[in-house]
Amino acid sequence: MPRTRQRPLTGSVSDGTEDSDSSAEREQTNSSESDGNMPKRQRLTRASTRLSQSSQALKLILDFVSIPLSSDTPDLKRAADHDESPPLTPTGNAPSSESELDISSPNASHDESQSKDQANRDSDKDLSHRPKRRRCHETYNFNMKCPTPGCNSLGHLTGKHERHFAISGCPLYHNLSADECKTPTPKQSRYKEQVAEMRKGRNSGLQKEQKEKHMEHRQTYGNTREPLLENITSDYDLELFRKAQARASEDLEKLRIQGQITEGSNMIKTIVFGRYELDTWYHSPYPEEYARLGRLYVCEFCLKYMKSQTILRRHMAKCVWKHPPGDEVYRKGSISVFEVDGKKNKIYCQNLCLLAKLFLDHKTLYYDVEPFLFYVMTEADNTGCHLVGYFSKEKNSFLNYNVSCILTMPQYMRQGFGKMLIDFSYLLSKVEEKVGSPERPLSDLGLISYRSYWKEVLLRYMHNFQGKEISIKEISQETAVNPVDIVSTLQSLQMLKYWKGKHLVLKRQDLIDEWKAKEIKRGNSNKTIDPSSLKWTPPKGT
Repeated sequence: MPRTRQRPLTGSVSDGTEDSDSSAEREQTNSSESDGNMPKRQRLTRASTRLSQSSQALKLILDFVSIPLSSDTPDLKRAADHDESPPLTPTGNAPSSESELDISSPNASHDESQSKDQANRDSDKDLSHRPKRRRCHETYNFNMKCPTPGCNSLGHLTGKHERHFAISGCPLYHNLSADECKTPTPKQSRYKEQVAEMRKGRNSGLQKEQKEKHMEHRQTYGNTREPLLENITSDYDLELFRKAQARASEDLEKLRIQGQITEGSNMIKTIVFGRYELDTWYHSPYPEEYARLGRLYVCEFCLKYMKSQTILRRHMAKCVWKHPPGDEVYRKGSISVFEVDGKKNKIYCQNLCLLAKLFLDHKTLYYDVEPFLFYVMTEADNTGCHLVGYFSKEKNSFLNYNVSCILTMPQYMRQGFGKMLIDFSYLLSKVEEKVGSPERPLSDLGLISYRSYWKEVLLRYMHNFQGKEISIKEISQETAVNPVDIVSTLQSLQMLKYWKGKHLVLKRQDLIDEWKAKEIKRGNSNKTIDPSSLKWTPPKGT
């Protein structure tokens, strides 16, 4: 009986009969061997053709036939197991010291089929080329988008990131393109070199004779003249300063000609507030008879403003206020927070806004205070509750802003009170079960304070996180911080990366350890908000 040849399973799909093409090839081969006259080049061509057909047959089997993998093929089995493995944990095996966390999206299930197709294609590629073992992740869509109209979220203002999700990093918002942000133009590079060359002549310090000349000028003229600026810095920097002075004076003259400011509108240089005398930073629209004064006297309890020390002394003898009007909604130790309705206490809120404008550049609300609630933080002693700072909040905010304007008085700055005000505003958002964000634009100091607060919140969340997946939405719901603010903070910390079609959060242990060390050094400070001390219910909209 003739012996039947069995074809291997990995070569092609067999249905019990031999393939006609392969049999024809064998007949041709036998005939060529019998002849002995077949050229060597044709034999090589036919051999390569058979190899190509067998590779295509192998690919068809892998696409349409489910073949169980045995234990003698560990690489293939490992590649198949990766497709069904869950996302790596923050403390899982990582190629570096930083663990990677997959970011899940609320509608990841919507794109589940696309993720599986992509995984199958990657698996086919691995099976055909047999690369080295590598780690796989589940891919989730990330639906964050830059709010700037017409922007596709590509590029970043720093040029260090491939994407952005906030206006602060949007090249289009800053009238630039993504390419312009990546590398400086040749013109910019040449200008930078010229500036560096001109600044090489900067003086290391004043000579003894020059110091004596400067001191003599200061003793002679005091504050009535500008100090001598020669030999203090490089000629280039001094020229820039002179040009800025000239431009600022020209702008002020235009404003005076247009009638937007008067001669006395920027004459309030200092205010007497309780036991402090504070230098003002910006112009505030006090009535003209008060605005032309060089010094203003303000009652620290009712915030009434007066012209002289005598009037203030007489007022303090009669003033019965020892704390802001409204309801006390928070008290822990000597720190209290009062909720003041702009509609019920209109005069007090207007005076508070005028006072705040002396230290805020972006504030535009002065007299229309009825739609706002004011949360005033005070520190109590035996004389009364002294104003520390405040923030205002719209009663009905269309964009869910939890802060419209925020201020810490200068005498209480850099003591942790600004972060307490921000934390208190987010505590109110948590009670309301909303996600909040401050109203833009933020002042320079406000942006620094909020960036510091968001950083601390995210590092604390990362430190306490023990799950397998991390989601921007979950962080936002737990901390009440807007997702856009979370993404912008992660980008500033270089903890958000776009890698192989997906977004990863890098758990930077060095930043977490640094934050933890500061927390331990700070100890049990009273400059924190205790949620259990809040006695407040969300007011009904009016």
